[in-house]
Amino acid sequence: MFSGIIEEAAQVVALQTDKGNLHLTLKCSFVNELKIDQSVAHNGVCLTVVSITDDTYTVTAIKETLERSNLGKLAVGDKVNLERSMIMNGRLDGHIVQGHVDQTAVCTDVKEADGSWYYTFEYAFDKEMAQQGYMTVEKGSVCVNGVSLTVCNSQANSFQVAIIPYTHDFTNFGQIVKGTVVNLEFDIVGKYISKMMQFK
Repeated sequence: MFSGIIEEAAQVVALQTDKGNLHLTLKCSFVNELKIDQSVAHNGVCLTVVSITDDTYTVTAIKETLERSNLGKLAVGDKVNLERSMIMNGRLDGHIVQGHVDQTAVCTDVKEADGSWYYTFEYAFDKEMAQQGYMTVEKGSVCVNGVSLTVCNSQANSFQVAIIPYTHDFTNFGQIVKGTVVNLEFDIVGKYISKMMQFK
């Protein structure tokens, strides 16, 4: 479980395909604190650490993950938002994030707003999935590339988020432009409520 509070935007240093899988090697400042079999969220995708060197570590994304997320679009040199799993005796600064990406979205607009930024994202709308909670609500939570954010201007197949300078500079939001594909995880609480409503 995660909270959507990014620890670091780490750099991809190597990519290796293995049949339908992709091995991603990244360099980050806390690599000496990682352990084999540890869970780390990468752009919001929970992946398992499979090997560690002095300054890099490697995780593996399987075919299902690559089809549902933007990890297959990464290139060497790209920055990836990282978050280690929550410590259960700590504060939940973001919202409950599982690290299970639901689908991707495309950035359709970026507007600078006197020191902050508004990003608009559009995703494929499916009425049946929306009835199960795969949607946004005004002032609700959504996870974009692993970042816990508050929704504004919620529409059937799109929404906006407002980004403060710290988030813009500290995460890979600074690299998101019109046309960039991002990962979405909708709010798990909303999913459970939507599912329970079907049994009224």
